[in-house]
Amino acid sequence: MKKLLKFLLIFLLIIALFALNAIWQSGSFKTIENSFAGTSQKIEGLAGVEDITIDQITGIAFLASDDRWATLLRKQPIKGAIYTLNLNDSMPHPLSMTAHFAIEDFHPHGISLYKTPEGKKMLFVVNHKQSENTIEIFEYRNDSLLHQKTISDALLVSPNDVVGVGENAFYCTNDHNEKASKWRSIKDLMTIGTGNVCYFDGQKMHNTSIEGIKYANGINISADGKKLYLASTSGKLILFYDRDIATSLLTKSTEWDANTGVDNIELDTEGNLWIGCHPQMLKFLSHAKDESKWAPSEIIKLTMLSNGQIEQKTIYMNDGSEISASSVGAVYKDKLLIGPVFQNHIVLGKMK
Repeated sequence: MKKLLKFLLIFLLIIALFALNAIWQSGSFKTIENSFAGTSQKIEGLAGVEDITIDQITGIAFLASDDRWATLLRKQPIKGAIYTLNLNDSMPHPLSMTAHFAIEDFHPHGISLYKTPEGKKMLFVVNHKQSENTIEIFEYRNDSLLHQKTISDALLVSPNDVVGVGENAFYCTNDHNEKASKWRSIKDLMTIGTGNVCYFDGQKMHNTSIEGIKYANGINISADGKKLYLASTSGKLILFYDRDIATSLLTKSTEWDANTGVDNIELDTEGNLWIGCHPQMLKFLSHAKDESKWAPSEIIKLTMLSNGQIEQKTIYMNDGSEISASSVGAVYKDKLLIGPVFQNHIVLGKMK
């Protein structure tokens, strides 16, 4: 009897230590202090702008909008949209680019803008249909989005983000290698990584060597196409890969512990990484289930120094009162656009 009691106490102690570690790793004890060196304003009326990318030449921002609370909480999916925002305007006004899009089942997630050598501007969009997940490819021409094709494949199990590397070629992340289930949730609690990266060469989808990632999330690529960046949200890591342009093969070079729940990755004209983050991930989960609960927001900047080191700086931090659950921070000159996973507004900041 004493041996059994001892075993139970040890088992309960292990469970308690595991739970405490999970709470610690989620950032629950992290101090959140509102900070931003600049001014900011809300732009209302855009639901769930989970991802944003900006044409650094024209200042046109592309925003992926979807009312995820309507889908998750009210079970009434509302058609999503891609909006543009001209950041050269003193008061930018969002314009819907997909009102004419024939597919009603449109729920955009991650997006990516790619410019071909011939000057075409291609927009890649992760689309979570009710029946399947797809990648939609558009061409942006004459201030309009023209739908080119839909990519459907069994490897698109749980796509999160996408980055274009050719007119019809892209990498995309699966945050998990299986569909949502109780068992998948248990794996998440145990911080078992099942995320991966797939590659579409214009004809066929392929697995890459990148797998076993703890919630593979944002993905992006350097201007010269030789470096690929990947966010591991629950791992709190940014992973760096060398890319062979001829073969598109990826080789891991290094990783960076950001000590926060990294999400989407955007680049500025100097090659710095701007990353939307969830500093307290358990509060993010509460926010997803309850519109009244705030989740902190954080935007960090990673600078690659000449000595090979990486410098991390928090550009924006908020307790959720201005914007909750930031998933992206995209910069154009002195302007910073911040998008949330769920809320019905974005934040436009002007940095000093």
